[in-house]
Amino acid sequence: MKTDSISRLQSILSGGGFAVTAECGPPRGADPEVVRKKGQLLQGCADAVNVTDNQTAIVRMSSIAASVHLLGLGLEPVMQMVTRDRNRIALQSDMLGAYSLGIRNILCLSGDHQSFGSQPDALNVFDIDSMNLLRTVKDMRDDGSDMSGFALKEPPRMFIGAAANPFADPFEYRVIRLAKKIEAGADFIQTQCVYNMDRFKQWMKMAREEGLTEKVHILAGVTPLKSAGMARYMSQKVAGMDVPEHLIQRMSGVPKEKAADEGLKICLETIAELSQIDGVHGVHIMAIEWEEVVRDIVAAAGLLPRPQQDAIKE
Repeated sequence: MKTDSISRLQSILSGGGFAVTAECGPPRGADPEVVRKKGQLLQGCADAVNVTDNQTAIVRMSSIAASVHLLGLGLEPVMQMVTRDRNRIALQSDMLGAYSLGIRNILCLSGDHQSFGSQPDALNVFDIDSMNLLRTVKDMRDDGSDMSGFALKEPPRMFIGAAANPFADPFEYRVIRLAKKIEAGADFIQTQCVYNMDRFKQWMKMAREEGLTEKVHILAGVTPLKSAGMARYMSQKVAGMDVPEHLIQRMSGVPKEKAADEGLKICLETIAELSQIDGVHGVHIMAIEWEEVVRDIVAAAGLLPRPQQDAIKE
């Protein structure tokens, strides 16, 4: 892989560093200032920023366009791409276009089903699934050809990511699925939000025993809680989310005006514990519409300053 094609995120992880990624949800409109304002809050405190792709099946500014706006601020995007809305032709085309615009990281996802979004009558595509998308990106990068076998003059040399949920059932299948994603082409993994530390540690132990942590970079997901209501909602209403009762009670045990501070304390405690787990190579901070706290979290966690690109290349 050419040196000039290696992303900041890839450089940090391949160099043994502890990476910090954040998240930026594009707006439900065409105003680029929304993306830029979020991006400015994340400058200097995240090595790369995920840009969601019509998350929760709601129409938003495209991930490619929002990623380019972040590039303009000097931020490195992780462009999310879901298979819900595009067939294999469009997926490959968008991948080539994204790479031509300077995007070097991709996160391959299936996407939330349209029935959960604002236009439930929309037709989905799911021509291929996220596993096949991972394999397609890897083949385009490493073999230099598209799915039809056509040789690409300039292959998209993407750093390839996938998502993992250590908390979904059946639990025993979680590591098997992780292994399949690695085999398909995942270079890094971003996990579901970690609240149940015991279960996450068990998943990591299983991954280590299978030798998977030697093959992929795992970034553990964290989301600061704003209130006891948020904790309870995530526990009861969000599929695949595991928020232990003791955390809900802890959030409930403080005055409402202090709840956000308590949520940040829990987040920092979680990051500290995650950083000590063998095989965890970073954290993915998902401060949903709360980007202004990311810098404080990263600073309080002792993860500032972040490496500079010139220093990484050297």
